[in-house]
Amino acid sequence: MDTATQEKWDRASRTFDLMSAYGPEWRWRPAKLRLFERMNPDAKILFLALGTGLDISCFPPGRDITAIDISPKMVERAKERVAAYDGNMTAQVMDVHAMDFPDDSFDQVFTSCTFCSVPNPVAGLLALRQVLQPGGELHMFEHTGSRLFPFSAMMKLMSPLASKFGPELDRDTVANVRAAGFHLVEVNNIFLDTVKTIHAVK
Repeated sequence: MDTATQEKWDRASRTFDLMSAYGPEWRWRPAKLRLFERMNPDAKILFLALGTGLDISCFPPGRDITAIDISPKMVERAKERVAAYDGNMTAQVMDVHAMDFPDDSFDQVFTSCTFCSVPNPVAGLLALRQVLQPGGELHMFEHTGSRLFPFSAMMKLMSPLASKFGPELDRDTVANVRAAGFHLVEVNNIFLDTVKTIHAVK
């Protein structure tokens, strides 16, 4: 378990809803609803980085979802939202770099603003690929770095400070998905080229 990352997100859990629930969550809600519509009703689904469970309200009902997060305090704060979900959903504390699921356990994996924060993103994606069935799907809503000036320069400059309290700002997540051996199917820019959905298969 990466205790430094765990402690960072334990600290962030105290103000996470205040910072995220009313601005970013409502702004990106339409795009997230479209993303989570891809949850197959017959699939065994892994949702990575549960946080306090804000994304659960965007999930379609009746799905079979296993959610994980590295932070015990995030998972504790998510308990009521997990319990209220209209479907089969469990939540547990787990580091994506050290998951204890058997290989080929899941049909689909979903992430939401996650791989801007995973300490070793390619290793994390490789771990997700390992627990996916052959042909399994990866669906991501992610903040990424930009190729557009001046955003690219600003994000690179701000990223070292931002990463101490939350996400890095200049990750090339699309390239990381390819580097982890996924077949990239579709990338949709939601805001400029810094917020996007990524769809890939094992």
